[in-house]
Amino acid sequence: MKIVDLTVIPADDRTAVAAIAAEAQVNFKDCYQCGKCSAGCPMVQGMDLMPREVIRYLQLGKVQEVLNSKTPWVCAQCGVCTARCPQNVDICATMRAVRHAAKDAGITPVREADVFEDEFIKNVRAHGRSNEQYLAMKYNLRSGHLMQDVDSAPAMFARGMIGIATHNIDSRDEVSALIDRVLQNNGAAKEAPKGGDAS
Repeated sequence: MKIVDLTVIPADDRTAVAAIAAEAQVNFKDCYQCGKCSAGCPMVQGMDLMPREVIRYLQLGKVQEVLNSKTPWVCAQCGVCTARCPQNVDICATMRAVRHAAKDAGITPVREADVFEDEFIKNVRAHGRSNEQYLAMKYNLRSGHLMQDVDSAPAMFARGMIGIATHNIDSRDEVSALIDRVLQNNGAAKEAPKGGDAS
């Protein structure tokens, strides 16, 4: 068994852990590794680290391993892990914060998830809601999966599930402003880390 001396975690790693904790508004010391998050997660088959391992690595200051992990990108944000945590550690928020930190560092282990998130937010910001046909088209173009929906598109079009028209909501400016506020708040959390360090 390898011994990890928590007193020698590099300062950069401590700062990175604190920034992730601040954005997620969690204290990683609260987790005692019961494993309920991992046991309930419906996405574990596609993960390289279990949710509890992500938290443990952050407790140990192993930031690079977490940033390079597929797990935060595979996370479906369903909330099962957070709901099951007896310590109220918001694991979903942690996964989002890790994704943001990884993306800021130029690391996107699951490129398709990153592309989809970007296109989805752009779509909702522009229209106040998601226009699925255009979201799918832009995602397919950017991800390189050009023909992935070709077989299902005609039947969806015939049933009125998709169409050419773009649908906008009346208050789309308010939705756009809300998205900007969230992104701005995430940026502020990164600039002013508080608590949740690895020690």
